[in-house]
This record gives sequence, structure tokens and C-alpha cells, in this order.
Amino acid sequence: MSQPSTWWQKYGTLAQMAQAAVALLGFVAILLQINEIRFNNRAASARQVFLGYTDLAFKNPKFSAPDYEAIKAASHDERVQYESFVSYFLYACEEATTAFADKREWVASCDYDLKPHLPFLCEKSAAEPAYLETYSIDTQQWVKASMKSASVTPPDCKLGKS
Repeated sequence: MSQPSTWWQKYGTLAQMAQAAVALLGFVAILLQINEIRFNNRAASARQVFLGYTDLAFKNPKFSAPDYEAIKAASHDERVQYESFVSYFLYACEEATTAFADKREWVASCDYDLKPHLPFLCEKSAAEPAYLETYSIDTQQWVKASMKSASVTPPDCKLGKS
């Protein structure tokens, strides 16, 4: 005569259930590790990009602290180099602020470095509105808010006194 089964016997022995629970915990641990690896890779990549920008700024002080009127009067090649410098800077800030969204110092660093480039960005976005659209919505809003805060507006696009 068979004994009535308890609820857990319908699903296997206690050892089988414990094994399934351990396997599930292992799977969750693997998912957490993958997420941590993804975050660490993103952070390392953002640091590398920002270090690349810092190196570029060190090697090109005429672009990191620009005299925009002189750059506009310079050769076509120098204007293209400056545009590439600013593009790399915006990309580096976009990467850093995305990877370190909870770290205000990255935004502050980018804010500080952005200000001298606002006249260029103002003229560029007035002449080619699609230029800023190549960046994320957050970066577009950041640049526009910075231009407004510094009183840099078309058509003159001059850096206001602040």
C-alpha cells in the first residue's frame, strides 16, 4: 500500500530541489557578473577616450584654448582640424557622462572645457543644424543649455561675459 505523497514529492526529492535552487543561484550570479563586466568595460572605454582627448588637448593648445577668430581666419586644414578636435571632445564627454552618470565631476570637467568652444558650436549649428544631431539627445541639450547660459546666440555667436 502506498503512502500519500507530500507536496514536495510531486516535484522530486529534496536533493533535486536543492540542486535546482543552487543552479538558479549560479545562473543569477553569472548574470550579475556579466552586468558588472559590461559596466567596467564601459567605464574603461570612457576613461580611455577622455585620456585621448586630454592628450589631444595637451598637444594642441591652440585648439583646447582657442582664439576662434584666428581659427576662422586660418587655413581650411586648420579649421577642419579644429572641428575634428571639438567633435572628439564632444564624443569624449558623451562617453564619460554616460559611463559615469552618477559622478558629477565628469560633467563639471566637460562643462569647463566646453565654454571656449561655444562660439564655434553656435556658428556650426546655425549653419548646419544636422551637426549636433550626430550626438545623443543629452549631449545636444547640454550644448544648447551651455550656449544659453553663456549668452552665445546666433547670429553673432560671441561668448558673453560671465
